[in-house]
Amino acid sequence: MSPAALITALVVTFAAAAIQGVVGMGFAMVSVPILALIHPSLAPVPQLLITLPLTVAMAWRERRHIGLSGIGWIIGGRIPGAIIGIGLLAVATQQTLDIAIALVVLGAVAIIASGFHVKRTRLSEFGAGLASGVSGFIASIGGPPLALLYTRDDGPTVRSNLAAIFTLGLTITISARFVSGNIAFTDVRVAVILFPALVAGYFVSFRFKNRVSQGAVRNAILVLSLFGAVGLIIRAVV
Repeated sequence: MSPAALITALVVTFAAAAIQGVVGMGFAMVSVPILALIHPSLAPVPQLLITLPLTVAMAWRERRHIGLSGIGWIIGGRIPGAIIGIGLLAVATQQTLDIAIALVVLGAVAIIASGFHVKRTRLSEFGAGLASGVSGFIASIGGPPLALLYTRDDGPTVRSNLAAIFTLGLTITISARFVSGNIAFTDVRVAVILFPALVAGYFVSFRFKNRVSQGAVRNAILVLSLFGAVGLIIRAVV
């Protein structure tokens, strides 16, 4: 990997962490497709590993706004979702993985851009958890299905609840990847290299989380994610 690629990866990680710190999601949506396009070893597993401490920190920061209602059903869906992800990843090539990540991101962009809202029921919470478990295992992008449940909530509620859910969900996904042999030493090494940039981005979000328009940050997520997803599809096809 060239120094330019590494510097770009650090900058992307920093920006993605700042976005997640402000909005409550978006780290993987922004970083995974762009970093996978730069170099295959940069994504998606390293993002899975470094997102866990980020979500723990966010859950603690926003702990006053956490509502535990429905989280059990969402986490219940993450477990079979991870099992399905293990099966899908077993037959995936790098080309297939690129396309899968791109399709997950494009679907997420469409969902967020539409402003569609799903009423929270036990069935919708379990279904969102299941979809999040599958996409989180394959592409390390588990946020968009869950975001559908919180599109009408305020910023602190979204950030706190998604952070709590991500913390539990990521623990399940990382454990499933470890047990199934889908975490390599290279993934851990890349995660360690990128982690300082994530920490810096998280602390920058403190300054902007109550100042930046949610709509402006959402649009930034959509544009950056769309760019990365299209790039992955072009690489896979060509």
